[in-house]
Amino acid sequence: MSSRLVLYVSLLVALIAVSLAAARLKPPGGTSPAVVHASLPPRPTSYLGVYENGAPPGYQPVADFTKAAGQQPNLIGYFSGWAQPFAASFAETSHRHGVIPFVQIDPTFASVAGIAAGNYDTYLRRYADSVRGFGHPVVIGFGHEMNAPSYSWGYHHLPAPTFVAAWRHIVTLFRNEGADNVTWLWTINADRSDTGPIADWWPGSSYVTWVGIDGYYYRPADTFTRVFGKTINQVRALTTDPVLLSETAVGPLAGQFVKIGDLFAGMARYQTLGLVWFDKTQHDGVYHQDWRIEDSQAAEAAFRLGISGLDLVRP
Repeated sequence: MSSRLVLYVSLLVALIAVSLAAARLKPPGGTSPAVVHASLPPRPTSYLGVYENGAPPGYQPVADFTKAAGQQPNLIGYFSGWAQPFAASFAETSHRHGVIPFVQIDPTFASVAGIAAGNYDTYLRRYADSVRGFGHPVVIGFGHEMNAPSYSWGYHHLPAPTFVAAWRHIVTLFRNEGADNVTWLWTINADRSDTGPIADWWPGSSYVTWVGIDGYYYRPADTFTRVFGKTINQVRALTTDPVLLSETAVGPLAGQFVKIGDLFAGMARYQTLGLVWFDKTQHDGVYHQDWRIEDSQAAEAAFRLGISGLDLVRP
């Protein structure tokens, strides 16, 4: 065999070896997922969201809220149980209306330690791929209010390091799947006597885009400073990430006309991103009131006044 032929054969063998090695490094499916980028501007007082019964699957409850509020929200929040798929059809409908999906994924029927260990990766990859396929901004939280004892993944029920490991695993998996259109919302409960120190659950700024704080006005004595002020200061001692009031409302027992005005004024004073209103009816004591603005002319008027000065981001 001539030296030139030997050289050609050697080059061919080398190319085949490189190709086989590259193939072994590729994920299942043969090619790495195409990365989809989509971010949201962290501009203060530029987000208005709502939680509505029946949305998803339907969009009409959001349209009804828009009519009552006098302005269309730009976030629609909903809770997604573990193993539920991403509501892609609802996301597309929301996007056509200029509204950003905001999903709180709750691990009620999952092992949080198992999530951190990768036991649910098949489900999470499927979810991430669906979010990536949507191609537009999505706000996602996981295990909201973990610093409070209300849920199985919360304070006194689960070690904080286990939660942190699961959070980091989920964020890393989504990024590896190319779903870089996610705004990651780390959501805590507003400080109370039964909540734990938020730093214990902090996964680090590289795993968080925004910080969410959930808090409500229950009684006449409640003010923005009393409900949110201490927690916002705690967050800002921990990180420079922007803050969203991710679940809030003013109950009738608090005095809606005055206190809704106080909520919007405090939002502007503390320069938070905005708020997500829990527009649902509950009738079970002071902590479960009728939060819907549609059920009170005073609430509706105050809400319209509060949002009149907002310049909302549109995706």
